[in-house]
Amino acid sequence: MQNAETVLEVLRERGRRGLPCDELYRQLFNPQLYLLAYGRIYSNKGAMTPGPDAETADGMSMGKIERIIDALRHERYRFKPVRRHYIPKKDGRKRSLGLPSWSDKLVGEVVRLLLEAYYEPQFSGCSHGFRPGRGCHTALREVANTWTGTTWFIEGDISRCFDELDHQVMVATLGERIHDHRLLRLISQMLAAGYLEDWVWGATLSGAPQGGVLSPCLSNIYLNRLDAFVETVLMPEYTRGVRRKPNPEHKRITSAIGRARKRGDHAAVRALRMQQHRLPGLDPYDPDYRRLRYVRYADDILLGFAGPRSEAEEIKRRLGQFLHEELALELSETKTLITHARTSAARFLGYEITVQHDDRKLTAGRRAVNGGIRLSVPREVIATKCARYMQRGKPERRPELMNEQDHAIISQYGAEYRGIVQYYLLAGDVYRLDRLRWVMLTSLLKTLAGKHDSTVTKIAASTRPRSRRRTGGAHACKPSLIAARARRRWSPRSVAFRSGGRGPRSCGTAFRSERTPAAKS
Repeated sequence: MQNAETVLEVLRERGRRGLPCDELYRQLFNPQLYLLAYGRIYSNKGAMTPGPDAETADGMSMGKIERIIDALRHERYRFKPVRRHYIPKKDGRKRSLGLPSWSDKLVGEVVRLLLEAYYEPQFSGCSHGFRPGRGCHTALREVANTWTGTTWFIEGDISRCFDELDHQVMVATLGERIHDHRLLRLISQMLAAGYLEDWVWGATLSGAPQGGVLSPCLSNIYLNRLDAFVETVLMPEYTRGVRRKPNPEHKRITSAIGRARKRGDHAAVRALRMQQHRLPGLDPYDPDYRRLRYVRYADDILLGFAGPRSEAEEIKRRLGQFLHEELALELSETKTLITHARTSAARFLGYEITVQHDDRKLTAGRRAVNGGIRLSVPREVIATKCARYMQRGKPERRPELMNEQDHAIISQYGAEYRGIVQYYLLAGDVYRLDRLRWVMLTSLLKTLAGKHDSTVTKIAASTRPRSRRRTGGAHACKPSLIAARARRRWSPRSVAFRSGGRGPRSCGTAFRSERTPAAKS
């Protein structure tokens, strides 16, 4: 048997060259692929979550792999129905999750490895969801770095994307490149395996179960047709011109400034300069210049268009028409919006995206910020994150953590805070998370005070850092000076909430900025 990495590298090369796959099902007989798949999923939190049966990652062995391979070799393997579970959504509705059995997870991961190795070189560079080396930050950086001068944002959201994937379209899309009927039958059987809800079987006539390891890869293959449509049809049609024409009014004032300088009229030059700084140097309404840009993360779509609103409306209509006619999907009417880039903010992956404009901010005599993309933290996100640690408008303790060790409580707060701050580090106003830091710090102190039957004041005093004189002898630093320095030096961009030590005294270091050197004890 070939090594697993060798098999995957061969598939990547075939994908780069655009060659079809004829004998992909036989790779499911390779035990090395199952060991690689097991190494990738055994440590996931869901590995010990039972599906429709009691089978979990516990008790995994080579004998089980051999039994799965034998069933696949004789085409006897059948995917079991997934156990349906619901989780709440922001709008009050519920999202359904499908929890497969452990054997189905293992076989699904092996199929995912094969499909991902073959299709990854063929995917669009505008797709960032569920792909190795890509994620939310790569999509946001692409918007921030390359979308300068955007006039309109077209926010697209595919309604119930995972639940509405058409099985026939999916198998037909896979069949264009994969000429292996045994593998296509296996995937078709997985899609149509059904679900169990309150021990009642239900048929899955469309969609891929959210919660399965193979579903994200299948959705990327499905939506790659949308990426190809936008890149090969819409973008060439709505992209023209190399550079905008100069603004005639701006050129007229430039000529007037030159004449005023020759006359020596410095007052007129200053007045004309101020008037010139209020005008764009290039014509924003140039009919010969258009730009359309596109980025997608899973089922969230964002397009940036430089042109009139009427053409932006036409792009939105054609996008929805393609989804309906070719992919049997629909755009959400409430979430698909056309937003003016300067006066309103588009929402994408939890960020607010706007185009900056400030004629008064000059860099080397130029209005460098105009037209640039700005990423911001939405105010409602801060309020939502703070609400978890508050009651009746004030920070409150968390009773569910009071039975834990002190260092475990501090580590829990620190991990939650770092996760939020590090996700929003691309925002230009990340300093707004200082409010969240204060709420979480106060909640932490109240939790520790409740655990030790003490007060917040005493816990805060016991966690102040201490310093040592050069000549020796420990003494407590002035609390007001420490607090002032911490407020002055702290920034959400630093890696805060370091957990260290045991007991309440480690709380001070847990919230200290990396740029603030820890005092010697």
